[in-house]
Amino acid sequence: MLHLSGISVTFNEGTLDEKKALQNIDLALNPGDFVTVIGSNGAGKSTLMNVISGSQIPDIGDVVIDDTTVTHLPEHKRSALIGRVFQDPMAGSAPTMTIEENLAMAYSRTQKRTFRKGVTKKRRDLFREYLETLHLSLEDRLTAKVGLLSGGERQALSLLMATFTEPRILLLDEHTAALDPARAELITKLTGEVVQKFNLTTLMVTHNMKQALDLGNRLIMMDKGQIIFDVAGAEKQKLTIEKLLKEFQRIRGAEMMSDRALLG
Repeated sequence: MLHLSGISVTFNEGTLDEKKALQNIDLALNPGDFVTVIGSNGAGKSTLMNVISGSQIPDIGDVVIDDTTVTHLPEHKRSALIGRVFQDPMAGSAPTMTIEENLAMAYSRTQKRTFRKGVTKKRRDLFREYLETLHLSLEDRLTAKVGLLSGGERQALSLLMATFTEPRILLLDEHTAALDPARAELITKLTGEVVQKFNLTTLMVTHNMKQALDLGNRLIMMDKGQIIFDVAGAEKQKLTIEKLLKEFQRIRGAEMMSDRALLG
């Protein structure tokens, strides 16, 4: 479903500030894979997500989604294939629009553009049905402005907007990091349910090692723009935070210095 081949990205090349963000990344995800991605700050996790989404074009390498090469396609032309939820709850929705208007906009991502009304009775009933799965009573607030919602409610809505059209790839970019523990736990639970319901091929970046271990069927660890550890299935289920930290130290000969990863 997703194949990255020889992906490299360098920022400020040829200057004193040169940084190799990604170095010869090869990564393949099968349909239905749920891969969690961990690593210290600057490991290349966000750049990896940006290359897949199209907001960052790689210097070299290819990006293939569902047998379609999208390496040089801009972000908006990949939108029908990709759903993405960002760390900032404010980034995934339009605050001045209503809940139903936001959902209509997301729904139209995979539809042919026309001059027909965006919110119809049929669509409103569909939106209400999907919103009920969040258990936040948002189905009773379809005409409420999204800017009036709490951070957790907005992130739940963003998750729904990114998934209910069943994209080929779902990107979750530290989507619980800005939430309080209770809301983060709720969104984590909803994430597992939504991914399973639609059998979505998912890549989730997180600093929270426990979250990375609890969710998904595969885990990759990044450092200095490289994938240094890749584990799946039964082997992943046996992992603990302590074992992950020891694995990083074994590979890199140094401790993984990230309080967010340890305390998350």
